[in-house]
Amino acid sequence: MTGRMYGVLALLAALPLLVGARLVWIQVGGDGDALRARAEEQRSVRLDVPALRGRILDRRGRPLAVNTARYDLAVDPTVTGFDARREALFATLADLTSRSAAHYRRAVAERTSPQYVRLARGLPPAQKEQVAALDVPGVILTPRYGRRYTYGRTAAHLLGYTGADGQGLAGLELRYDDELRGEAGYRVARRDRAGRTRALVGAPSEQPEHGQSLQLTIDLVRQTVLEEELRRGLRDTGSEWGAAVALDPETGAVRAMASVPTYNPNQPGASRKSARRNRAITDQLEPGSTLKLLTAVAALEKGVTGLNDSVKTGNGSARIAGAPLHDTHAHGTIPFSEVIVKSSNIGAAKTAAKLPEDTFYRYARDLGFGQPTWIDLPGEVDGRLRKPQQWSRTSQTRMAIGYEVAVTPLQLAVAYAALANGGRVVQPHVVKRRLARGGRTRWSTERDSLNRGALRRVFSEATARRLRPLFERVASGEGTAERAAVPGLQVAGKTGTARKVVDGNYRAGKYRALFAGFFPADDPEVVLAVVYDEPETSIYGGVVAAPVFRRTARRWATTVPALAARLQQESGANEGGSHDDDSQNADSQTETLAAAPPGALPAETRRLPDLTGRPTRRARHWLAARGVDVRLEGDGAVVRAQRPAAGAAPLPDNVVLTAN
Repeated sequence: MTGRMYGVLALLAALPLLVGARLVWIQVGGDGDALRARAEEQRSVRLDVPALRGRILDRRGRPLAVNTARYDLAVDPTVTGFDARREALFATLADLTSRSAAHYRRAVAERTSPQYVRLARGLPPAQKEQVAALDVPGVILTPRYGRRYTYGRTAAHLLGYTGADGQGLAGLELRYDDELRGEAGYRVARRDRAGRTRALVGAPSEQPEHGQSLQLTIDLVRQTVLEEELRRGLRDTGSEWGAAVALDPETGAVRAMASVPTYNPNQPGASRKSARRNRAITDQLEPGSTLKLLTAVAALEKGVTGLNDSVKTGNGSARIAGAPLHDTHAHGTIPFSEVIVKSSNIGAAKTAAKLPEDTFYRYARDLGFGQPTWIDLPGEVDGRLRKPQQWSRTSQTRMAIGYEVAVTPLQLAVAYAALANGGRVVQPHVVKRRLARGGRTRWSTERDSLNRGALRRVFSEATARRLRPLFERVASGEGTAERAAVPGLQVAGKTGTARKVVDGNYRAGKYRALFAGFFPADDPEVVLAVVYDEPETSIYGGVVAAPVFRRTARRWATTVPALAARLQQESGANEGGSHDDDSQNADSQTETLAAAPPGALPAETRRLPDLTGRPTRRARHWLAARGVDVRLEGDGAVVRAQRPAAGAAPLPDNVVLTAN
């Protein structure tokens, strides 16, 4: 018994020695480094370093989409001290967000991971600071970048928007998501017992590769003008929606693209899904008489008619291919040129019937109908162009006047760009160049052969020269688009009116109104197509869409010195006359003009004249014609103040006009 007791005591006395020996072995033996590394690994955390998403800029470098700091909030409820402060955190989050404290309490209680639960995403810096000031153990604030669209609704359908994780969901944000988002980096930090992360000197890290920025072909000012006028047209005509697209006819560069109603990409979920549709590329419609361009091109190219050849249109009613067809007026026997100017359906159908079906189809296909334009935007539809084998007896004659074929507003603009540039179909594009973080060009349309010049030639320059004067006459007192005319600026184009198809059938009393054209007709710089759906005030493109073209063209012309000089010259004789309210800002209020000071503005000057009291329109034209950048504050019709003051010499590069 005594021996056993001494044995137990000996073992107890030796136990500290054995533990000490083991500790020494751990420190100096083979297991020490491995165990220390494991402990360090448990205390370390790998943190993502997000890449900056590239910006989106207009053609002059104005930022349209930029990054803002945002923070995601998560907690580790197992950290000591969290339970004691949790209610203060829940109460603060309830004040900062639209959710209740009970929501956050339930999220923590029902979490799927023992040590992690995310409570909020995308907190702005001010809210992040309020949460951090609570100093709640276990709170994890992870920085990331949100997206802000500088000009709100402007160019919304082009820009698109991003999701909660910064991924592109629509528009250019989606199409160029890979280029914009870049590659995230990482850093290794140390997390203490309270869940807070601390920097770890010498820890592994990798710098992020920031995303490329996009510089677009659109100009913010012109885009804004088009949206204002399109919105005004929607309001004036009571239409369901409107869409417009403007192109450079030589290069295919998109100068502006808009759809109304629109939405705010900063809050895309607050709008209806229909408002987020870029109808210029997603909606197809029968183009009506605007497609008489196809008939004219094919007929002249194949020699089946000449401009002066007579066409019998009768009393305005005829049966062609066994089906009735009507004109809005009786034209009798007229030359083919008048078929285009007067927009005779009967004349166009009779002319198209002279062409072989496969020839007519080939010209339609070559002009870009029934296939995508391959614009660098997501969601483009092909339109509809059936092959001749699928045509009925009436198909060709109905296609000649814009039925049994469906096009997008963009496809229509591309076809009229071919008339403007001498017969070449160009590829439309929105991105001018991609830029690295430091501003270096990574890619540009100038370097990409696909976007230089024409995709294909459809008809000859000679045919284009013969046809352009006819389309100029359309936009005059002779034709159907008198309301598209801009004094001092040659305009060419064509109106269209088409019945609306709903669920495969024409809906009684429902129409689309269109106008497609370009300016100046003698040296085209801009092609513009305008479409309205279900207008209430009139069904005719010349009444509904043409005025939007006119107002947009006139306002755009003031931004081009050479064109502004033409407008100034045309309107100089009417310096003291009344103001045409069509030239006002779409959102401006009608007001009575003060009489202009006596005497016209000087033709040439090295000093800045006194512009106060003069019509805003006239002052802007005069300055733009001399290469002066104008910034307008207010939307009034008369200049109330100017900076610099009158007399400044030499003529300044920038002038601010106040008109309110």
